[in-house]
Amino acid sequence: MALLSTSVRVRVPATSANLGPGFDSLGLALDRYDEVTARVAPGDVVVEVTGEGAGQLPTGDDHLVVRAMRAAFDALSEPLPGLELSCANAIPQARGMGSSSAAIVAGLLLARELVVDGARRLPDPAVLALASALEGHPDNVAPCLLGGFTIAWTENGEGRAVRLDPHPSIRPVVYVPATRGLTAEARAALPERVPHGDAAFNAGRAALLVHAVTSDPALLLTATEDRLHQDYRAPGMPHTAELVATLRAAGVPAVVSGAGPTVLAFVVGDGALPDVGDTWKVWKLGVADAGASIVAGTMGHAERDPVAAGRES
Repeated sequence: MALLSTSVRVRVPATSANLGPGFDSLGLALDRYDEVTARVAPGDVVVEVTGEGAGQLPTGDDHLVVRAMRAAFDALSEPLPGLELSCANAIPQARGMGSSSAAIVAGLLLARELVVDGARRLPDPAVLALASALEGHPDNVAPCLLGGFTIAWTENGEGRAVRLDPHPSIRPVVYVPATRGLTAEARAALPERVPHGDAAFNAGRAALLVHAVTSDPALLLTATEDRLHQDYRAPGMPHTAELVATLRAAGVPAVVSGAGPTVLAFVVGDGALPDVGDTWKVWKLGVADAGASIVAGTMGHAERDPVAAGRES
């Protein structure tokens, strides 16, 4: 196996999925990043974690970055080598900001970059499909890999996505609580069936949201309305639901970020935000236009063509 002898470092953005009505399909890359460095080394896998998750995340083979690297090496028909990994995390864990997707995308890109000719043998559409399989859905891994605003779907069992440019006046703001949330628990709160009228409502709002995010932010308050998941999850995160309601009552388009408990708000231009007290960390973030990137190694940013799903539209 031909491996790079130098270290490789990848920078992966936080993400927010769903964005209200776009359940399991719409996502946005946020300007907050984890950086992970990998180097082939003799012996076992050793992981150092600093920042978010330090002292809590695994430091061996069961770390999610390592598991993703193993999947990429398997896809490249290469054995997992000994590795030294350093994870500098700025994305909060278990808050609905895509920490697991960031780890998965980081691991896949690091492994691909460490293998000579890996980028040719495992192109971006294959990385997206593999990341979606590892995560279970493509709505977070797509914006993490591609940046910007993404529409993701599953076709023939594989995750695919298209990337669009958000309107330049949109400024995401996240409200991060001290409490953690688990995606599995949030998904367990959802019913197996929903009323046809609610499904039709969300289909219309999701379509409108694509237009609002890319072309007409004035429609964001209406476009972020949802009937498929947030109300069902509200009893498990009452403070999140209360904050979303408070912001929306003030005219601010606000939604649960991913599975929560973080809240995502859209500020347009110089729009003001109401005071929500000191219970929440409030981060005013930009959109991460470029998505995941190798910042030490040979690869540039991930593919950013409007259609990055393995086929032309």
